[in-house]
Amino acid sequence: MEFEIIITDRLKLRKFDPEVFTYIYEELSKEDQMKYLGFTTKEELAKDRKKYDGGLWTHNKKILYFQLLDLKNNEIIGWCGYHTWYTDHSRAEIGYGLFRDEYKRLGLMTEALIPIINYGFNQMNLNRIEAFAAPENAGSIRLLKKFGFIKEGLLREHYRNEVDPEDSAVYSLLKSEYTNNKK
Repeated sequence: MEFEIIITDRLKLRKFDPEVFTYIYEELSKEDQMKYLGFTTKEELAKDRKKYDGGLWTHNKKILYFQLLDLKNNEIIGWCGYHTWYTDHSRAEIGYGLFRDEYKRLGLMTEALIPIINYGFNQMNLNRIEAFAAPENAGSIRLLKKFGFIKEGLLREHYRNEVDPEDSAVYSLLKSEYTNNKK
């Protein structure tokens, strides 16, 4: 299978959409599934497979994200993309993460977000990108503000971690704001 790839100075962004997941889970061996998905344990693979089997998308809600690979060694170091894309409403929720602390605070997520936000507005035809961050996650909030995201409010007990419900600060970026800020 050919993957759509975006190259930045230090990263290779490998696109994952529903068709890629179907190919991986229906055509590849478990070993190859772990390789392509970047999992190191069978438990990680089983957890992700459960999400796939449960339905990662519907007729009007999809996912589209990019694996972040270190351009030097092709190691999968994280992900960034849209995990709640409402196609009927031209909006999606963006999410991101790096797998190990050694990759954090190097500007890699800033580097990845530039083409991914562009991709959202230009290839996915989004009008609105939403982001939810824990109010105490200063790094994520700083990153969102760097790209012009505006805080809209707080959703109380919006997210459930392993134990307790947590609040989410709601941010958004509209295509018109992004286009105007790029001028």
